[in-house]
Amino acid sequence: MPIFGRPFASYHLWSLIAPAVGQERWHCQMKRGFIKARQKEPIVKALLAQASPPQRIGLLAQKGVYEFHHHRQLLNQPDGVEQVAQMLKLSKSSDQVQQRVIQILKNYHDDPVLEGKHIIELTSGDEGFPRPILIDQKNYHFRLYATMDCVFTEQDRTLHILDFKTGRSAFDERQALVYLVAARYLYPHQQAVASFYNLERCKQSELISVTSSQLDAIENQLATVAHKHQQDVLQYQEDHDKFSKIFPPTPGSHCRYCPFNTICKFSGFKPSK
Repeated sequence: MPIFGRPFASYHLWSLIAPAVGQERWHCQMKRGFIKARQKEPIVKALLAQASPPQRIGLLAQKGVYEFHHHRQLLNQPDGVEQVAQMLKLSKSSDQVQQRVIQILKNYHDDPVLEGKHIIELTSGDEGFPRPILIDQKNYHFRLYATMDCVFTEQDRTLHILDFKTGRSAFDERQALVYLVAARYLYPHQQAVASFYNLERCKQSELISVTSSQLDAIENQLATVAHKHQQDVLQYQEDHDKFSKIFPPTPGSHCRYCPFNTICKFSGFKPSK
């Protein structure tokens, strides 16, 4: 089967198919339909291109950490925060974004969690689509996409995958589990752990580690996610009129925050004109 004919999985797709614990009432499959089945339609494509303030803050925060370590001297300079803010062109962002990102930069400048670490990979957030990891097992075949914010080695040579967060959302352990599956293929000879660090709240999660058999189970779950989504998309392509049946909506007050509320006929929220 051609590489790009295979089903794919990622943490993002997993989160669109199944909600995080406690988020069930706000979960809407139709959002997955817009993002993953209708993403090439001009109006949907335009909406997807508009980064929300939280998304922009997350991207700028990641870029800020990258710049601090790309120009390490800035971590020791009193005006390091101001210099990184200029690199990020923060003045072009809204006041809300500027204020929160500046605070994130100050937090990191005061306590750079990666200082002294043997960093293997640190992304800037603008590398584009990652290369897929091709997973070929007896019962399934799929592409796995996993963009890791940072990978470094501990003193005992354990591989540590660190994901940066902003805002107040709870950590979703599934994201770490996907990274550990990816590490199994990218770094097959190293033991790996994963964790989260919130750059705004300066809060570190507990280390997340799994056994080989647990990795097998997670990989199987990702294969199920990949094949289910592929079947849904193929079904939609065969009959566009079945969109709302294949990707059923869950309208409610949460529609206010959905990027597709202006084009979704099931939306419980319509912005004022």
